[in-house]
Amino acid sequence: MDVIRGIENISTDLLCAVVTIGNFDGVHLGHRFIFRKLVDEARRESCPAVAITFEPHPKMILHPERRPFYLITSLEEKIRLVAAAGVDILILIPFSLEYARTTADEFIRDVLWERLRIRKILIGQDYTFGRGKEGDKTFLTESGRRLGFAVEVMNAFKVGDTTVSSTRIRIALLAGEVRFAASLLGRPYNLAGEVIYGTRRGIRLGFPTANIRPDKELVPPRGVYAVQVLLEGNRHRGILNIGFNPTFAGQTLSIEVHIFDFNENIYGKALEILFIERIRDEIRFESPEKLIAQINRDIFQARAILKEET
Repeated sequence: MDVIRGIENISTDLLCAVVTIGNFDGVHLGHRFIFRKLVDEARRESCPAVAITFEPHPKMILHPERRPFYLITSLEEKIRLVAAAGVDILILIPFSLEYARTTADEFIRDVLWERLRIRKILIGQDYTFGRGKEGDKTFLTESGRRLGFAVEVMNAFKVGDTTVSSTRIRIALLAGEVRFAASLLGRPYNLAGEVIYGTRRGIRLGFPTANIRPDKELVPPRGVYAVQVLLEGNRHRGILNIGFNPTFAGQTLSIEVHIFDFNENIYGKALEILFIERIRDEIRFESPEKLIAQINRDIFQARAILKEET
């Protein structure tokens, strides 16, 4: 997949494209449903399959007071996942307050028509664009009728009774519902980071841990999780704790993973955590001995959970 950064870099090779547009945070099952349709339509028309998105996420610019703004995927992850969906071209449009003043009519005329001369566009049923969100499905359909491109509004994608959306996934993750979030994402939520030095208390307790400096702000709530760990191309099983270590009156939030059947020095290395299931809340224990006993129970439960995972 080719990545084009900025509309000024769009070439004439993309004329007659089949296009979709959106933020695609998480590249969840709903997004992938649209991408499958996009690729199928593009192949049938012998046209490039093009996805258009914005960087940074428009809400980060339009609502700077909302901090932190939790993104499910980093830009690098988004690019990788969109490519895996079979899309030919991803156009990244830099989003700013100035660009936010672009009207829906200007966007359609300057980007979709003059630069891409689109054959067809696919959008989600609630997607809006342009200044004041004036570009809705009705506006787009009328523009397509006037200029000569087709518009298809995709129905909401559901898992059971739940409509899949980035917002719903963020809510689930912030509530610790990592198994449910995975069912909407189509994969476990991931958190990558560099292994950094911690208090080394885990070693003294008999459970060495790798402390992680996360690459994203969206961290599930404090507690214990059964996880998979990706390290240097290998997949391991483990148990993760997010919290302040209240048994020892800790004051700093830590994210630390105990990797099962593993004993190597990995300081400074990058690893990726895949959240499989939440086991329990963070608890303050009366003594280190009681904490150790609980950790052993947590490990037993995590091994049972992870045994069922491929």
